[in-house]
Amino acid sequence: MLGHALEGIRVIDFTQIASGPTCTLMLADLGADVIKIEAKEGDVARSLGPPWIDGTGVFFMALNRNKRSVVTNLKDPRERDRILDLIAQSDVVVENFRPGVMRRLGLSYDDVRNINPQIVYCSISGFGQTGSWKNKGGVDGVVQALSGLMGITGEKGGGPVKVQVPIVDIVTGFLAANSIQAALHAKARHGKGQYLDISMLSSALMLQQTAFAAYLQDGQLPERCGSAAPYAAPNEAFPTADGWIMIVAYHQDRWAALCTLLNVEHLIHDPRFHSLANRVANRPEMIQELSAKLRERSTAHWLECLGEADVLCAPIATYTETLGLSPVQDAGVLVDVPVEGTDSMIRQIGCALSTPAPAVRRGAPAIGQHTAEVLDSRAPSLRRDTHSF
Repeated sequence: MLGHALEGIRVIDFTQIASGPTCTLMLADLGADVIKIEAKEGDVARSLGPPWIDGTGVFFMALNRNKRSVVTNLKDPRERDRILDLIAQSDVVVENFRPGVMRRLGLSYDDVRNINPQIVYCSISGFGQTGSWKNKGGVDGVVQALSGLMGITGEKGGGPVKVQVPIVDIVTGFLAANSIQAALHAKARHGKGQYLDISMLSSALMLQQTAFAAYLQDGQLPERCGSAAPYAAPNEAFPTADGWIMIVAYHQDRWAALCTLLNVEHLIHDPRFHSLANRVANRPEMIQELSAKLRERSTAHWLECLGEADVLCAPIATYTETLGLSPVQDAGVLVDVPVEGTDSMIRQIGCALSTPAPAVRRGAPAIGQHTAEVLDSRAPSLRRDTHSF
């Protein structure tokens, strides 16, 4: 039976809050031994909430399962040297301090590669390790604003809207984890480690790849368009008699099927709507025509009819409704994770990667829970395993 993809890989994790912990969560879920290095007060995310469980934020628990926690004072040279000894026996270092902090602590890439030339060292920051903005602090909301994301999010004519989940943190973590795995593959081929510089701003720009491609081509600033996709129509939420429904029918065959279902066949060849480009250009008029019909019946009615006609659609679901959907339950994305130090379990969204399916090995660690276990060189947990790379 295949083991987990990163089984045998040890990661030393100096990250906190969300971008770095998302990266190391991905690695941990894939089987890596992730050792989280914390100050005595712990990761700031431990206090973020509500909700909390015994004083620890569920936000923190969601991003730190399958990791071990070591508490140390990195400003103490003796304790720093113990961590360097640990890094010498590891494969990956991940940190998301401001540029320069790790160098001042004696834990920079140059410091580390002197004792472990094969290390893969990943630095995550708001604006990269070089350039005029390198010393500026970058957090999710600030980068959502600077990257243009908040400038295009929200209803037409409305104010800027931040994506509620920390989307830039999350996508930065995903890209960092992907870069680390590529670097591990390169190390297996060439025997060399490398340094990775992952910027939240660059990640946020990549998140908007299609929108920036359009702007760079035609110079037209995108307008806020609510639930709509600016490149396709209809592809937005419509009001019904009792709620809202998302309809995606920009393909010409589905546009015709939608018009036929709604008894507005004349719109199929209406010059304003007969092509995708025309429907995008005349979106307000199209919405007005379709909404007048869709408001006549309930969301449930339209879901059934549209489904039978193979017109892509969905209700605008609450979290409660989403978690009750059979495909969510069938996919097994919900996992029960132990709350360390208790007999309780907490439910979370698990890792969506598969083959083999990542397993929950432990819950988010208590502060310093594994300090003695990890730093005692005689402990079995520190012995090197055979690596997958």
